[in-house]
Amino acid sequence: MSEQASNYIRSTYRSKHYLLFAASFLLFLLCSITLAKEVKIGVVNTEKILRESAPAVRAQKKIEKEFLTRDEQLKKVAAQVREYQEQLERNSKGIADEERRVKERELASLTRQYQRTQQQMREDLNARQNEEYGLILERVNNAIKIIAEKEGYDLILQLQDSVYRSQRIDITNQVIELLVEQDATLPAKSIK
Repeated sequence: MSEQASNYIRSTYRSKHYLLFAASFLLFLLCSITLAKEVKIGVVNTEKILRESAPAVRAQKKIEKEFLTRDEQLKKVAAQVREYQEQLERNSKGIADEERRVKERELASLTRQYQRTQQQMREDLNARQNEEYGLILERVNNAIKIIAEKEGYDLILQLQDSVYRSQRIDITNQVIELLVEQDATLPAKSIK
């Protein structure tokens, strides 16, 4: 191979390396500029919102009011069970075995009735709470979206338990305040 051909190949080889290096450097700069744009992240504690926000407090009071009579009836049945059991223990020595077994069966039946009623009330209460909290969570998600768009958040996470999070990224109180503002604009009939 001639010296001229070999110089040509070397110069072409070098220019390709320089070109590749320049392209890589430009790509690196482009990526750096793109990544230099700050990503804004927020965190929301939905558990706190469901405990402390005005709609959640109202929903809890509404549910308590709905289940008040059932709870009182359940307490009466529990008192009856205790009274019946105490009565059976006091009088167990003075009654015949057959009569005592009948009273024990009645007590067992009353206890099962109490447990069934208690279980049914718990299930109904959980279903009702889930229903109300579902409606509240829809409003919370809407409020989060409004805050995210208004303040330019790229990502908002809903966290319950985190080891640490800066107050700078925690927007929970902003969401609660927005819910209060939204309540103020709603007709009084729709927020009860």
